[in-house]
Amino acid sequence: MRYPATDLDSAGLLKALAHPARLAIVEAIGAAGGCCCGDIVRRLPLAQSTVSQHLKILKDSGLIQGVIEGPRANYSIDPDRALVAAAMLRGLAGQIEAGVAGCCRTNETTKPADLDLRETV
Repeated sequence: MRYPATDLDSAGLLKALAHPARLAIVEAIGAAGGCCCGDIVRRLPLAQSTVSQHLKILKDSGLIQGVIEGPRANYSIDPDRALVAAAMLRGLAGQIEAGVAGCCRTNETTKPADLDLRETV
């Protein structure tokens, strides 16, 4: 199946945020208005190499941006990508709320054993 580019982009953003260390890094960068890798290492109980790996994933997703200044890179939240991520999460939350009585509920005439599950992804 081919997925729309917007779905692939949304999945990339969610994947980048789907780790507690990366959430903590994004929170640290946001709270400080930007910081370098060393600042993040001092705030979190993670090795510098681990923080660098997480920063790379966040940067690849576009959620953060890094500007090299001398021997270090200063990271900040990309405001446009942050707005995209926030809008996407609000949209998902709205769809979940609206779909509480959604398509996967069975009615009285359909028994779970009667459902054809061969087409599930």
